[in-house]
Amino acid sequence: MSSVTYDLTLAGLSVGGAAALTGLGLIVTYRATGVLNLAHGAIAMVCAYVLRQFVVEWGLPLWPAAAVTLLVVAPCLGLALERWVFRPLSALGGDPARTLVASIGVFVLLVGGAALLWGQGARDDAPELMPDEPWAQLAVVLVLAVAVAVALRPPARGLRGPGRWTRFGRELRAVVDDRQLARLGGTDADRVAAAGWAFGSFTAGLTGVLLAPYVRLDPYGMPLLVMEVVAVAVAARMRGTAVAVVVALGLGVAQAQLTRVHPEGWGEPLLRAVGANLFVVALLVVALVLPGIGARDALPRPAVPRAPAPAGARVVAAVLLLLPLGLAGPDLHTSVQVPALGVVLLSLVVVTGRGGQISLGQAAYAGLGALFTALLAAGRLPGLPRLPELAALAVAVVLVAPLGLLTGWPAISRRGLALALATFAVGVAVSRFVLTQPYATSGLALGRPAGFAGDRAYYLLELVLLAGALLATRALRRGRTGRALAALRDHESGASAAGVRVPSLKLLAFVTGAALAALGGGMLGMGLRAFDPTAFDPVRGLLWFAAVVVLGADSTLGALAAAALLVGLDAGTRGGVAAALIGLLAVLVGRFPGGPYEALRTLTDRLRPRPPTALTTTGSAVRDHLREARRTRPPTTTPDTPLTRPALTARPYGALRTAAGRLRPGPRASRTTAGRTSGERVRQAPPGPGPGAAVGTSRYDGPTTPSPKPPPPPAARTLTARGLQVRHGGFRALDGVGLDLPPGRITAVVGPNGAGKSTLFHCLAGTLRPTRGQVLLGGRDITRLPAHARTRLGVARTFQQLAVFPSLTVADNVRVGAEQGRIADPDAVERTLRLFGLAGPARALPAAGLPTGTLRRVELARALAGGPFVLLLDEPAAGLDAAEVAALARVLRALAADGTAVLVVEHDLDLVAGLADVVHVMAAGRIVASGPPARVLDTLAAREAGP
Repeated sequence: MSSVTYDLTLAGLSVGGAAALTGLGLIVTYRATGVLNLAHGAIAMVCAYVLRQFVVEWGLPLWPAAAVTLLVVAPCLGLALERWVFRPLSALGGDPARTLVASIGVFVLLVGGAALLWGQGARDDAPELMPDEPWAQLAVVLVLAVAVAVALRPPARGLRGPGRWTRFGRELRAVVDDRQLARLGGTDADRVAAAGWAFGSFTAGLTGVLLAPYVRLDPYGMPLLVMEVVAVAVAARMRGTAVAVVVALGLGVAQAQLTRVHPEGWGEPLLRAVGANLFVVALLVVALVLPGIGARDALPRPAVPRAPAPAGARVVAAVLLLLPLGLAGPDLHTSVQVPALGVVLLSLVVVTGRGGQISLGQAAYAGLGALFTALLAAGRLPGLPRLPELAALAVAVVLVAPLGLLTGWPAISRRGLALALATFAVGVAVSRFVLTQPYATSGLALGRPAGFAGDRAYYLLELVLLAGALLATRALRRGRTGRALAALRDHESGASAAGVRVPSLKLLAFVTGAALAALGGGMLGMGLRAFDPTAFDPVRGLLWFAAVVVLGADSTLGALAAAALLVGLDAGTRGGVAAALIGLLAVLVGRFPGGPYEALRTLTDRLRPRPPTALTTTGSAVRDHLREARRTRPPTTTPDTPLTRPALTARPYGALRTAAGRLRPGPRASRTTAGRTSGERVRQAPPGPGPGAAVGTSRYDGPTTPSPKPPPPPAARTLTARGLQVRHGGFRALDGVGLDLPPGRITAVVGPNGAGKSTLFHCLAGTLRPTRGQVLLGGRDITRLPAHARTRLGVARTFQQLAVFPSLTVADNVRVGAEQGRIADPDAVERTLRLFGLAGPARALPAAGLPTGTLRRVELARALAGGPFVLLLDEPAAGLDAAEVAALARVLRALAADGTAVLVVEHDLDLVAGLADVVHVMAAGRIVASGPPARVLDTLAAREAGP
């Protein structure tokens, strides 16, 4: 081995050792808490600054100062983050979106705080803890890797007993799988999470201390450098410590050896950039190619209706935007940045606020917009002539918009944390390989459009462009596209089941977001009269994302307020104040889930004096009547009969006469009666007409009229499954299952937990593709069609866990199904609302907060609004009382009589016995019995009662 190769290998091992330490810390933190600590690099930077403060500024000895930094400061910082930031989030359910925002908030807060304390300039006098030779560093990495592997040792193949785990490993696995269940099992989940955060912060501090002497120690560069090596942990699937160490050392050595390569030709600058940023290339590859990490991130996050803006807020915002036109020239020089940055932040409103997608790479699109505008205006873009500045800006927007597919395409199959990593990787790659490369930016200048050279004229032009961006953003809230985007944001699986083309809609959101970001970036560059790559670095993109989220991701006013806040604080205070404030607000997301505005409004409501309450005349009369009735009515209970009362509080929108109607004497189905008495009553209940229920109550009646459209031939709408097989590893969830769902019949599938009912349901609905077998609709093979395509062909479904869109009203929930379903019937919404007793004032209420029975009706109404041939119901009676179940049965039998094929997967055998025409019993992934409910269920009951 030559001397140069040996020296480069040693240098690569040093870099790889630091990357391995980062990977170990990220893996332990993730496995202990389920949080990918995006603030790992910021913690490393803070610890490096602390050690420098101890040694250089205060003159303390190196090793005692290092011991205090690594063994006290770093772990305490991790413990503080766990206790005050992430533990409150776990108490709220550990929502991945909030956790990600909090992690980014910690990153931004630490970066801003470091800039305030130590300044924004780079330091080159960081103390050197270890010599240049990498052996000591590698020894530390090896010891830590072995310790982590022993502590988190998984069971050997074939030996899955608890003795194969360490105690901490068992507790850690339990906490990650289900934190609340681990607590019930006696595990101190907070202690396990605190240990993970302390160790992760220790490794972050060690990484920062080791890297500081060899890289630029500044508040922005080092955190981003450490974040780039997150590829090491992702490549190890956030689990394998050995894989993380090997990948880190391999990338470090390869990056060092690539410095010897000196390519020639037009590709030389790009190849040099790739060689110097190999960890960025690895991050891009693992984020875009490997399957997404974090299965829990695939769960739909809870949504609430958007809080309306305060009265007059838009007028105040317009006045504030027009106010700089009356100021002096120097003051307006800063103000011209606000509309431009506002347009950039509106792109995040479209992608994150409207579409519910996490995008950490919008700064890259803004930078490309500014770069392309400058290149077009200078005539340096190959194949295109020199253009005036305003035309260059328009062409730049057109060129950058399709590049939104770089982040939109991964979003089709990724959500939550996996999507955040993919978009961040794209942003870092664009920054490293395009925006900061001399071959693209050297000697580049950017002027303002002709006639708008002055600040006031250019500011007026910016206001016009901002108004256009606001109109475009507002258009995405209204109409069919706006409702589809809201459905996608609230519940992606529910939106797909309603017929929304989820992949196309995601691409639309990202392409529109890229266009707006490019427009704002070009405006920002022309306002500054220069192309500045540092204005679009990835750290600034994280700051913009956090600002928009904490001030209202779905609010255009929030985006404008964030722009004004960021520009104003950066111009009027010390550098870092804006980042520190936004980071603090993001960190408090666990304490105030609704954001700062919601917290302020709640506090104001609590402090506002309340007038004394008193009954009206009608209320007093009703109270006196109820008291008199209570005194005169004889007792009807016995000592053995528990006292019950009407659940009036469960129906907050009900009227008194509706409650009286619910309590009037008459036959009622009981779900607690032994045998099949309840089912027999349900079967006998006629689907006749009746008045709809009052608003928000759980009473509704069957359909009064059949569907107005003539039914197609029965053979064209029979859903058939043939030989379905599903394998999960070596386990067969389905083993050759076949069944038919003919029109006009109700088919039920029953069986114990784990029998394969849900797997079969998902195969029929299109959310799971079988390993073998076919799903046919009227003879057409739809096995490979996704859920939204099957909905448009007439296969609708509901969910066991409610899949409504909380931010939409009841009417808009149903309207989504009518617009995206098989048929476009303008009268379907009103007809379906009347059918389920939702045509009254309830139609205008947001779905968030409504009772379970009402939400079940909303979900079923949405499924029926599209005119399906086949209706798949997963546990439709879950959460319903006896009266609601009886009403549901009437509706289902009326639908079957109208020609709809109905499949019910249900645990309530009483309901199945009185409702189904055919029952299939599943066990171990197979159908073991089929036939009429009386015969099949009697045989099943006899088999269970036998010896």
